[in-house]
Amino acid sequence: MMKKAAVFMALFVVVSVFFTGCAHYIVNDQSPNFDGKSGYRFDALDPGAENSDALFVCLMFSGGGTRAAALSYGIMEALRDTIVRVDGKQKRLLDEVDCISSVSGGSFTAAYYGLFRERLFQDFRGRFLERDIQGALAGQLFNPVNWVRLASPNFSRIDMAAELYNSDIFDAATFEHLQRNGRPFVILNATNLGVDRRFGFTQEYFDALGSRLNAYQVSRAVAASSAFPYLLTPISLKNYPVAEGYAAPWWYTNAIAPKNWITQRYNAAKNLSVYLDKHNRYIHLMDGGLSDNIGARAILDAFDRGFIRTRINQGAIRQLVLIVVNARTQSEDQLSRKEHPPGFFTVAEKTATVAMDNYSYDSVTKLREALYARVQTQKNDEACGALLSQYCPRAPKPTAFAADIDPYVIEINFEAAAQIPGEDPRYYLDLPTSFKLSREQITRLVTIGPKLLQAAPQYQCMRKVLAAEAEGRPRPEECPAGAGIFP
Repeated sequence: MMKKAAVFMALFVVVSVFFTGCAHYIVNDQSPNFDGKSGYRFDALDPGAENSDALFVCLMFSGGGTRAAALSYGIMEALRDTIVRVDGKQKRLLDEVDCISSVSGGSFTAAYYGLFRERLFQDFRGRFLERDIQGALAGQLFNPVNWVRLASPNFSRIDMAAELYNSDIFDAATFEHLQRNGRPFVILNATNLGVDRRFGFTQEYFDALGSRLNAYQVSRAVAASSAFPYLLTPISLKNYPVAEGYAAPWWYTNAIAPKNWITQRYNAAKNLSVYLDKHNRYIHLMDGGLSDNIGARAILDAFDRGFIRTRINQGAIRQLVLIVVNARTQSEDQLSRKEHPPGFFTVAEKTATVAMDNYSYDSVTKLREALYARVQTQKNDEACGALLSQYCPRAPKPTAFAADIDPYVIEINFEAAAQIPGEDPRYYLDLPTSFKLSREQITRLVTIGPKLLQAAPQYQCMRKVLAAEAEGRPRPEECPAGAGIFP
């Protein structure tokens, strides 16, 4: 009997080596021809019958493991249950969501909704939120077949994680599925370790890689977005020669000039040039939180030179609503109460998170400042026009914007739970960053999201302004243009 078992085990190992010894991560496809109008990019997506550019809504889902995914899910439920009237049509606020920029844990919620829409509210809790994903990943490591696969230099822990997400959560869906579904445009953000910069899984980035995104598995993009350092390994992409006929984005050529080195666009151009330099044959990606843990940078880029800017210049957007779902936590400071300095693991944790948290704060601040500058310019132009009409009516009028925009930045964070009766912010701020939470923790996170949204003054102003427009009433005095930007 023992001899038979030994023979069986030897045969098992031989078969495992034969079938998996040459394991290799999935490589992104090369693109032979460039097509700037197709692929997974915002302008190629069908807006749908219920979506209008007049009310333009973008969501940002932060990192934070299951905690972030659950808080984002709660906000999605709130948007589903909120009815607004836009251009004479009554609809759910969720139907007006145009884009979702996500990082790490938030990318699970964003990708799931992008792929499966209403199924998010039916089975996402069971398939992901209430599941022990950490335990499932650990179980993969104890599978003898994976021991052999992990011996390959081209297969690692992140590939096992991507396989689990692919089979158990995302049903082997690709970016072609996302494209067929139309808006919202889901931007899954990772970090390029080679240059410490944000990388978005969109066709614009893949154009620079000489690649097509359509057939790439969404699960691998989510794995890259949530590949926390030390625990998981990078996702790798191949950088091919650019496709025939490739044309860089309209803003790139002027922005890359050295004289523009202090501008935001120069920084973006330098980022794109990394992929256009074909000496950089491979791109290695990890957790998006390393470069932007809030998902705001992708929206800033879209406002500066992307699809949001295009629609503002066309006069299509009236209300620009940006909802930041920030699942950041902050344990009580115990270090300052102790004589001895913190140990190795505490320092390692702080090193990995302090810069991330501060950068996230700066990203949201920059977003608010950019929108505030736009509102102030609109007001200045209006005042200037009025003065010219009064004192110099024959003078040429200044060039006007195609339309004024009314912006809102609504940030959801656990600190604001202090404003909710019966809620203690400390409960949420002490939650761990992991992929395993109890059902009670999940339920409380899902429940607090809508409460935080409804309590936000910017959200309340947005609802009042939309209601006044729908009913033909003047704009509420307590909500002037710009009131929705700062807390």
